[in-house]
Amino acid sequence: MTDHTFYMDLALQNAKAMKGQTDPNPLVGSVIVNDNRIVGIGTHLKAGEPHAEIHAIRMAGEKARGGTIYVTLEPCSHHGRTGPCAVAIKEAGLKRVVIAALDPNPLVAGNGVKILEEAGIEVIIGVREEESRRMNEVFNKFIVEKKPFITLKAGTTLDGKIASHTLDSKWITSAASRQDVHQLRSQNKAILVGVNTVIEDDPELTARIPNGRNPIRIILDSTLRIPMDAKVITDNLADTWIFASQQADEEKEKELLAQGIKVFRTSGSNRVDVNEVAGILGEQLVSSVLIEGGGSIHASFLENHLIDKVVLYFAPKLIGGQDAPTFLEGTGFAKMADAVELTDTEVIKIGQDFKFIGYPLYDKGEKNQ
Repeated sequence: MTDHTFYMDLALQNAKAMKGQTDPNPLVGSVIVNDNRIVGIGTHLKAGEPHAEIHAIRMAGEKARGGTIYVTLEPCSHHGRTGPCAVAIKEAGLKRVVIAALDPNPLVAGNGVKILEEAGIEVIIGVREEESRRMNEVFNKFIVEKKPFITLKAGTTLDGKIASHTLDSKWITSAASRQDVHQLRSQNKAILVGVNTVIEDDPELTARIPNGRNPIRIILDSTLRIPMDAKVITDNLADTWIFASQQADEEKEKELLAQGIKVFRTSGSNRVDVNEVAGILGEQLVSSVLIEGGGSIHASFLENHLIDKVVLYFAPKLIGGQDAPTFLEGTGFAKMADAVELTDTEVIKIGQDFKFIGYPLYDKGEKNQ
C-alpha cells in the first residue's frame, strides 16, 4: 500500500491545484505508472475539457500499456461533453486501476468500475478515500442534492465581534488573513452578503489575487434598498444577483435590470426565504457559495441547516461591548443541548491570527454512528 498511497498523494496534489477552476465538475487528478516509473500525469482543468485520465493517457502514449493508473475519483462511464474515461482506460491497455473514491454522480456510481472489471482490469478502491471525498466536498453535495455547498466565513475578535459598537471594522484580522480570504473567494462560485453590508461598507466582493476568479455577487435585499451607486452595481467587475421578497419596489427592480443586474423574487412576503435562495442557486448551477454577511444573515442560514462549512479567522484581540455586532446573531437556540456542534475541526495559524475550520453537525445522532 505504500507505493499506492505515494502515487495517489501525487494525483491528489495535482487535483487540488485546480480548486475553483473545474466547477460544477469535480477535482480529479491522475498518475500512470509503468515499471515503477511515472509515465503520465493528468489533471482535470475545466468543465467541458478532457478529464484527468485522458491527459495522463495522452502523455503516457504506448507506455501506458500494461501499467497502473491512479485516479482520485472513479472514471466516468457516460458520454457527456467528453467520452467515458473507463472505456479510454480499457483501450489504452492499462492492467490496473487504483481509485481513491467512487463517484456519487448517479450517472456513474459504480458503472465505471463495472466497465473496468468486465474488461479484466484489476480495480483497487479506497486508497486515500477520505482525502478525496473532502477535496470534492462541493461536487459531492451539488451532484446529489442540486444545491450549493455553503461556507460561512467571518473575521472576528476572540470575543466574537465583527465590529466595534460604533460599527468600525477595519481591520480586525491581519493582511495575511485577508489575503487568504481572497483565495477563498476565488475558489467559490458565488459570494453572498446582506444589503446592510453593502449600504454600510460598499464592498467590491471580488477576489483580489493574481489570476483570481471573481465570484458572482449575491445580495439579499428584501425591499431593494441597495444604492444605485454601490460598487456591486456600477463597477462591472463581476455579475451581481439580488434576491428580494414580494414587497420589493417594482420601479427599483426595473432600474436594476437596466443595469444588467439579475433580480430574483422569493415567495416571502417581506423577507427573503433563504431556502428558496439555495434552491434557485442550485438551478442556476452555482455549486458553491461563500457567505460573508452579518450576524443575522449567518443565523438565518445556520438555523435552516444550510451551512455546510464554517471558516472563522480569529484575531488575538478583545473589543467587548454589548452593542458590538457578532458574527452569529438571530434569536439563537434556547438550550445548550440544541447548539450546533462543529466536527472535523482544524486550526491553522496565519501570522498572529488563527483560522478555524469546522463542519456543522445538525443531526446529533450522526455523531455516534
